[in-house]
Amino acid sequence: MTLHDMVAILVWTGAGAVLLIVLMAVDSMFTRYKDLEEIKKGNVAVTSRFIMKLLAQAYILSQSIASSSHLGDALLASVVSFVILLVIESLVEIVLRSTVSLDLGEGTKDGKMSHALLAGSLHIAGALVIGSCL
Repeated sequence: MTLHDMVAILVWTGAGAVLLIVLMAVDSMFTRYKDLEEIKKGNVAVTSRFIMKLLAQAYILSQSIASSSHLGDALLASVVSFVILLVIESLVEIVLRSTVSLDLGEGTKDGKMSHALLAGSLHIAGALVIGSCL
C-alpha cells in the first residue's frame, strides 16, 4: 500500500463520515421528535430506530463508494439514495397511518419497540434494495 493509497482511504473515509453526519442531521429534521433528546432520555425505541437508520445510510454509502472511482460520484449517489429512501419512508408511513392507523413515529417516540423495529427495518430493506442498484 502506497502513501497515496493511505491518504485516499483517509479522505474517502473522512468524507463519508461527514456525509453520514449531515444525512442523519437532515433525517432528524423530518422526524417529528428530536432523536438525540429522546436518546439522552434513554428511549430505547428511538435509539434502536436511529441505529437502524444509521446502518442503512452507511450501507448505501459503502455501496456507492465500492461502485465508484470518484469521490464526488460516490457522495452524490449517497445523497440521491438518501432522498429516495426518505421519500419511500414518508410514503409508507402515510399509508400505514391512513389505512391501519399505525403511526410509527409517534409509537417510536412513545417507546414502543414494535413501532421502532418496523420503522427501522423499512430503512434497512430500502437500503438493501437501493444499494443493489448502485
